[in-house]
Amino acid sequence: MARPVTLFTGQWADLPLEELAERAGRWGFDGLELACWGDHLEVDRALTEDDYVGSIQEILERNHLNCFALGAHLVGQAVCDRIDDRHRGILPPDVWGDGDPEGVRQRAAEKMKDTARAAARFGVQQVNGFTGSAIWHMLYSFPPNDFAEIERGYEDFAERWSPIIDVFDAEGVKFGLEVHPTEIAYDFVTTRKTLDVIGNREGFGINLDPSHFAHQSLDTAQFALEFRDRIYHVHVKDSRKRLDGRRSILGSHVNFGEEARGWDFVSPGHGDVDFEELFRALNRIGYGGPLSIEWEDSGMDREWGAQDALAFVRRTDFAPSAVAFDAAMQRA
Repeated sequence: MARPVTLFTGQWADLPLEELAERAGRWGFDGLELACWGDHLEVDRALTEDDYVGSIQEILERNHLNCFALGAHLVGQAVCDRIDDRHRGILPPDVWGDGDPEGVRQRAAEKMKDTARAAARFGVQQVNGFTGSAIWHMLYSFPPNDFAEIERGYEDFAERWSPIIDVFDAEGVKFGLEVHPTEIAYDFVTTRKTLDVIGNREGFGINLDPSHFAHQSLDTAQFALEFRDRIYHVHVKDSRKRLDGRRSILGSHVNFGEEARGWDFVSPGHGDVDFEELFRALNRIGYGGPLSIEWEDSGMDREWGAQDALAFVRRTDFAPSAVAFDAAMQRA
């Protein structure tokens, strides 16, 4: 059976859920991965208003949609980050508070715990998101890094996220880190280290998004095979490199979509990700969960793009074979 195809609503949070659900259902999506911002899934209301969860479920059911996961990327980012004024623009006011960095981190951690509780009340067993990182700013080792400080950054992550995962475990919900630049894990080496430092806890896994591997020249299919027991959820998103000797892989401090960038996110099927190899790897590891389209492309209309992405996934995804291809050649 083909894997369900969903739409991550994070990039559509300017639309009311009622309106987005109607469009997604009409376009033919199987479900939505609801972002915990905009009005798509409000964590506090899910925990305090008796009829709130039912009202969201009714909107989904009316449009023949399921929900397999929630997205809590924005609040999760603040749990470990070095907080600055950029975070004010992505955080709920009650998490930002007075902006004191440690206070922000602690309030973000409590909100993540509440997100697990809200997911359980909603009947969803998967929350995806970011962790933030106290050491991302030390990526390039100049001035020379104190590598003991790098180790302390991983310890800081484990200290802050272990109590959060305790709540996830208690609620029967799993967390999937979207392995991603700016997070504590962004490639093979850092993912191994992250899983090790948190004790390889079952409640902490991976939301695999190939777009963040493409411009690092990493093989997403091999990543899926290596971390097969931790692939809890999959995003479908693409990236394209434009390295011509004048553009930099580092991004050049220019915004997404600008001509001078050396790489950019593009609609699935229009970039460098080898989705066929990824889907073969997912078949090999037995992943049958949703393929959640996270649509980002600064050069394409998003409504056209969402439908194009859905059609691409439908024709590209395939179930594994139930028999050896040469079985029919053998004598009974």
